[in-house]
Amino acid sequence: MNLGLQNKVALITGAGNGMGLAITKSFLKEGVKVAGGDLTTDHLKDLAPADKLHLVTADLSTREGAESLVKEAVDHFGRIDILVNNVGIANYKDSFLKLTDEDWDKTLQTNLYSMIRTTRAALPYLRNQEHSSIISIASESGHVPDEFAIDYSVSKAGVINLTSALAYEFGGDGVRVNCVSPGPTRTHMWEQPGGMIDMLAEKFSMDGEKAVQHFAKNVRQIPRGEIGRPEEIAHAVLFLASDQASYINGAELPVNGGSIKYH
Repeated sequence: MNLGLQNKVALITGAGNGMGLAITKSFLKEGVKVAGGDLTTDHLKDLAPADKLHLVTADLSTREGAESLVKEAVDHFGRIDILVNNVGIANYKDSFLKLTDEDWDKTLQTNLYSMIRTTRAALPYLRNQEHSSIISIASESGHVPDEFAIDYSVSKAGVINLTSALAYEFGGDGVRVNCVSPGPTRTHMWEQPGGMIDMLAEKFSMDGEKAVQHFAKNVRQIPRGEIGRPEEIAHAVLFLASDQASYINGAELPVNGGSIKYH
């Protein structure tokens, strides 16, 4: 299937790890030129030559970081066809009462305000293209809160709502706006010390990997019995960015393996 993405320019936030890295690799494989932003990017330099991949070190939780990323992308490639709002963090705590104002502020600034600011800065360039696309990474937790990450869940609910609002306002300008809502996916946020795997191991009093399997099979009741991989999320993003999705606007695409959380 020809996705029609050859030589398009994609701006990807949070390109350095997890889903963002998988999305970056998938776009490059399809012949897309990528401007990738993250807090650290040195480890990405060997992915592609500079005429295919432009790396920007930026703190996307700040207005200056978002605006500088967009400016550098346009300065380097001359345009933006696709914006992937991927950057995000999860602050795993097992009670609402353990979340401080600082926790809420950091999560909302990174997960929601970064998307607002990057989208606002990129829209003038996206509207200049005949056909352009915004894909934001939301989460199934935006519908049913994650007991270990309430602030994360609230931020993702905002992403889903923002997607609908942007699709309605800018669809007439040729800018399609959609989001992908992953279910449990094995990323660095799961694997890092104090991450979701550690939380599940403590909750179920099991070894980390056994706890993940138990969670997938018996808690979420995912039919295949395992959580997702970042590459599976990347494939959904590629599709929504492509010409094959030309009549899809304002949609939320769940990629969760049939997790019971939506049922």
